[in-house]
Amino acid sequence: MRAAFFLPFALTEASIYTKRDTVSDILTAVEDAATCTACEALLVVLKVLAHTGNDNFVNVITEICILAGVEDSDVCTGAIALEGPILAHDLRQMTIGTRTSTLFCLTVFGLCQWPEIEAYNVPMTTKPVKSRPSPSGGKPLQVVHISDIHVDLSYKTGSSYSCTKNICCRPYTAADEPGVTEFPAGEYGNHACDSPVTLEESLYSAIEDLVPNRSFTIFTGDVVEGAVWLVNDTEVTNDLEDAYTRMKGLGEAYGVVGNHDAAPVNSFPPASVDTTISTQWAYDVLSSEWKSMIGSTAAAEVESNYGSYSVLTSEGLRLISVNTNFWYKQNFWLYEATMDRDPSGQLAWLVAELEAAETAGERVWLMGHMPMGSSGAFHDQSQYFDQIIQRFDATIAALFFGHTHQDEFEVAYSTPAAPSPNTAVMVSYIAPALTPTSGNPTFRVYDIDPVTFAVLDYTVYYTNISSPTYQSGPTWEKLYSVKETYGALLSPPVTDSSAELTPSFWHNLTVLFENNDAVYQAWYARRGRDYSDATCTGDCKTSSICQLRASQSQYNCVTVSPGINFKRDELTTHTHGECGGSAAVPILASFTGSGMSGFQNALVATMGDSFLNTTVPSNYTVAGWNP
Repeated sequence: MRAAFFLPFALTEASIYTKRDTVSDILTAVEDAATCTACEALLVVLKVLAHTGNDNFVNVITEICILAGVEDSDVCTGAIALEGPILAHDLRQMTIGTRTSTLFCLTVFGLCQWPEIEAYNVPMTTKPVKSRPSPSGGKPLQVVHISDIHVDLSYKTGSSYSCTKNICCRPYTAADEPGVTEFPAGEYGNHACDSPVTLEESLYSAIEDLVPNRSFTIFTGDVVEGAVWLVNDTEVTNDLEDAYTRMKGLGEAYGVVGNHDAAPVNSFPPASVDTTISTQWAYDVLSSEWKSMIGSTAAAEVESNYGSYSVLTSEGLRLISVNTNFWYKQNFWLYEATMDRDPSGQLAWLVAELEAAETAGERVWLMGHMPMGSSGAFHDQSQYFDQIIQRFDATIAALFFGHTHQDEFEVAYSTPAAPSPNTAVMVSYIAPALTPTSGNPTFRVYDIDPVTFAVLDYTVYYTNISSPTYQSGPTWEKLYSVKETYGALLSPPVTDSSAELTPSFWHNLTVLFENNDAVYQAWYARRGRDYSDATCTGDCKTSSICQLRASQSQYNCVTVSPGINFKRDELTTHTHGECGGSAAVPILASFTGSGMSGFQNALVATMGDSFLNTTVPSNYTVAGWNP
């Protein structure tokens, strides 16, 4: 028996299916409102389109993108060809008016708000009576943290750094060629471009020179550059192999799967999804490239466990690298009819690893790409993840992430809705990026207690891309250290070199930011890798401090706002920041301001006028209906 399709809203006093029961009528109804219910009405039409086949879906969305001028035509064509089939798969599986469709509208169009978290207690053993160990006072280890290198192997010195795409410094057109353009890119990179190999090699040389006694290096993901409309399996494979071949020169190093480290971008199908599209090839490449760095046992786990692995370092530290892409809202494979609570069993695997480490008396560093308090993390999985952190807060020394491209941190609390120094239990260290698209190239060096593996301090090194001598060869220098900059300003001061940067320390720093605006604005500049002189006041400051106190994404104060515009035309601008990567999202979210006319024109151009008269029956179900 086919279940009746139900859409719980009314754009007027009547149901959309009693008065607007054709594609044309629904589009007219959508034009009348920019709300969550309007978005779900639009999904009805997109679902009808998806059921006609991937080719039709791709062609229509591509036509919208080109007609609206959302992106260059090659970007429209390439991005939708890669990501469109995944979105069409989602829509065919989706029941409109459910949690899945609400989350889809939230992510793609910004027209729905987060639903309540589904209550779930992650299965774990009882928490023992145990506290964080005190500092040992031993000679600190040094550990390097790099992230988001985004190396562009197609970067061409002398090509234009002024282009209409999200990354430049490639000869996309004849006018962009070296010797032709008026905006030639230098040898070591530009703010409008991802990292050239020369900058990557400069980074590794700087690490060798500035941190010769490092114990090891961690890399929190994202090798591949941002030309997401062009990437394919072959290019990503080549990028990963090239980057890790160079990174091996650093010696002992441990990596993480980034959201760009697959093709299409963000494409990580969980085990439960029925699809012929797979990311196993990426896990196989990473396993092969990491084998000499993390060992054969851990490398085999990478291959069999969706990129995640656990390994004991020579120093006796348990490093757990987890694929956070299974909790990332731009991984569109996750939008199944019933969304998986624990995609590919990664939460269960993490619990098992932590329980084993606890039993063995090991200290743990937990690494991932996306910080779990960020706006990109599903609220549900972020909360479940935080349950695990709370349970093992005496075993985990710290968490390490990248993805945001900024120099940041997040504090976890046993009372997340009411942060305080006494309830701060864990810190996530979020490293700034190498890529110049979001600031000056940067890396961190941690001072680490040799026994407890707690973070005692860290220093950020950078190279000033605006320096007049930069293109002659980057000069890497110290930007700041945490204790030198902030330790004496806190009450009580934290200046002892052997003292841990505890969760309470980081909470108290956020309080200092609230009370001392000069200190906050200086931090805000460093957060942006000392590239811009922009300030952050009022709601901006309040929101940013809120995010520092949010290890659960439901508490990060990020407001969901419309990405689709039903009523007016707006200019689309390229911004450089957190590496979301999806090109399909801004394309779908930028339908033209004349209502749904752009979408309607694209439908007619591809499907013919008769498609607008297609009747959507009231029993339209997830099982599928083909007009």
